[in-house]
Amino acid sequence: QVQLVESGGGSVQAGGSLRLSCAAFGYPYQPYCMGWFRQALGKEREGVAALVSDGSTSYADSVKDRFTISRDSAKNTLYLQMNNLKPEDTAIYYCAADFRRELCDPKLRADFLYWGQGTQVTVSS
Repeated sequence: QVQLVESGGGSVQAGGSLRLSCAAFGYPYQPYCMGWFRQALGKEREGVAALVSDGSTSYADSVKDRFTISRDSAKNTLYLQMNNLKPEDTAIYYCAADFRRELCDPKLRADFLYWGQGTQVTVSS
């Protein structure tokens, strides 16, 4: 049974930084696709960043050059470093994982099989 547990959310002023973590349990092997999504109040869930098992990454235009997705395979942990945060980054952030290549390639899809419970990020102006 795969389980994803996020941590690291919180409240920060605009321009600040946060690092989200997603600890994974129960992987039979490394998933092909891992990603971060977010959902702001009243809006649809959107993809923020993706990491493929070969190490390649992709980002939403709105976070490019500010957010960095990475992983520590030894710890089975996925990270999202968020710098220069803006009020519009306020949302619940979810990590996700899937063993199917098509979830990340050619573009990030939202129908991942495994999801974390979400962590709130609030950015004040």
